[in-house]
Amino acid sequence: MIDRKEIVDMGWNLDNSYSRLPKLFFASLKPTPVSSPKLIILNHSLARSLGLNTGELEKDDGVAVFAGNQIPEGAFPLAQAYAGHQFGHFTMLGDGRAILLGEQITPVGEMVDIQLKGSGRTPYSRRGDGRASLGPMLREYIISEAMHALGIPTTRSLAVVTTGESIIRETKESGAILTRIADSHLRVGTFQYVSNWGTSEELKALADYALQRHFPKEDYYDNKYLYLLKEVIKVQASLIAKWQLVGFVHGVMNTDNMTISGETIDYGPCAFMDTYDPATVFSSIDIQGRYAYGNQPQIGAWNLARFAESLLPLLNDNKERAVKLAQDAIADFTDLYNRNWLKGMRAKLGISNKEPQDEALIKGLLSMMNKYRADYTNTFRALTLDKCEDMTMFSTAEFTEWYELWKERLRRQDESKESFKLLMKNSNPGVIPRNHRVEEALEAAVKKGDYSVMEKLLHVLSSPYAYYPEQDDYSTLPMPSSKPYRTFCGT
Repeated sequence: MIDRKEIVDMGWNLDNSYSRLPKLFFASLKPTPVSSPKLIILNHSLARSLGLNTGELEKDDGVAVFAGNQIPEGAFPLAQAYAGHQFGHFTMLGDGRAILLGEQITPVGEMVDIQLKGSGRTPYSRRGDGRASLGPMLREYIISEAMHALGIPTTRSLAVVTTGESIIRETKESGAILTRIADSHLRVGTFQYVSNWGTSEELKALADYALQRHFPKEDYYDNKYLYLLKEVIKVQASLIAKWQLVGFVHGVMNTDNMTISGETIDYGPCAFMDTYDPATVFSSIDIQGRYAYGNQPQIGAWNLARFAESLLPLLNDNKERAVKLAQDAIADFTDLYNRNWLKGMRAKLGISNKEPQDEALIKGLLSMMNKYRADYTNTFRALTLDKCEDMTMFSTAEFTEWYELWKERLRRQDESKESFKLLMKNSNPGVIPRNHRVEEALEAAVKKGDYSVMEKLLHVLSSPYAYYPEQDDYSTLPMPSSKPYRTFCGT
């Protein structure tokens, strides 16, 4: 057992506010121990920001906590219950292979969830084994940390350990556990679960908890649950706009994968778009393209409508009045999203003020990019660096005409060239986690035990807006392939 002194040295400072909610919301249980845990990667900067001692975490006792073999003092391990619409079909779900240890109180007083992913079976596992394999856990580590560096709200990755045990998927794979950090794991699906299987008092308790944790105010005035709905709509409109601005395709926007906090969560079939195409789909199971890149804003609105439905009993005692309040709130999503997206797209083009024709200018560029199969990230990178020569699109008369309209637009604002170029650099990543680079890193790590490729990739991705020479190799496109890139719901 870990003694008290060693635990204090690690820096754990855990609360268990979620465990004080009604018992319907969770199942109390410990992670399933593993045979031979080994630390693969530790996020040192994140650990320090959480008030954790990286030196102690790298020792055997620290690794034992990441593996679920030891429980830090103050933890109350539990698996959360939730439901969700998966590809439009409603079902009961829950943490089938994840255990929430508790909420770490950071040195600045913030509260974040500490969750072990791949830590064994729970009452919600259904037919799953409760485990995870090394490749998908490293993939989530890479992509979530890249998203954080891009300035996009996301869950974070603190550590990955291997378990010393094999798991069976299509083949035998190395078992692993990811330690995930989140503002919380409250989901739209959490509210759907309680709305369907709980009482009105239990739903109220959950809503009050969400308000206190994510949107605290001294006074909510008329209707605090309508305020909750509107705030979640705001943060999701902002989040999805940020996804679109960098070409990120989540891939599995089920309601159980939409957080109340506005963080990106669950990195199974996600990927970043190379060629600009609104119909881009990477997920091997998204046959109909429900979660295609261009559909993400509409799916976000659909998911939020399901959230609003779960809150109806709290919005007003009169059902018709409650429905009207919900509908009016959801109707604001499209405008909120468009405002966020337009602001971001203006910044990507160095535009710092507003003109009515800006949207047409932006959509004109995107239409050309789609027509000429231009790379999304590298198009904006080239515009930022004034290097418009390496793509077919740049040599067309259409682009020349658009380019002159854009330059004229820039001349109509007061900012200097240096100012708008800085705005563009801060808005257009010079590098993203290209799919072929991520696969290259995972193959080296999983098949060869070589983590240096992943470590270099993480280093480059940590400063996406820096525009330094080392990034150049990571901005190149993959070799042409007859097969489309496909991702899987492995995480």
